Amino acid sequence: MIIRQPQESDRAAWERLYAGYAEFYGVAQDAGMRARVWGWILDPAHEVEAVVAEDAAGQLVGLAHFRPFARPLAASVGGYLDDLFVAPAARGSGAAPALLEALRDEGRKRGWSVIRWITAEDNQRARALYDKQARATGWKTYDMPL
Repeated sequence: MIIRQPQESDRAAWERLYAGYAEFYGVAQDAGMRARVWGWILDPAHEVEAVVAEDAAGQLVGLAHFRPFARPLAASVGGYLDDLFVAPAARGSGAAPALLEALRDEGRKRGWSVIRWITAEDNQRARALYDKQARATGWKTYDMPL
């Protein structure tokens, strides 16, 4: 499994993965939304970055979107993993652990204090992996609609 930054030529494969991610979580997403996120990823001035997982056949099979976030109480900066997705046919291939390890390495290089993310309570397969890679917290997440 090769973990690397996405390239312009990856757009169609990335879009298929990201559309699959949105579908998995039941989120309505259109081509314009994907275009906006793709633009963020390719813009070095934007905070959102990405890595992709490429299999031995050269196919993109996974993605991870991440960004730095300030941690005032800890007086540090952490990394926030917004999205992690592996194509259903590639699950169990090692893509997800490889993406997490790449983020761990990137966070260490940048001096981040933590990599943080959320997942759905009923996402048992992902949670089984996450429980091996990280420590679950006792915090409850809230969204305030605007």
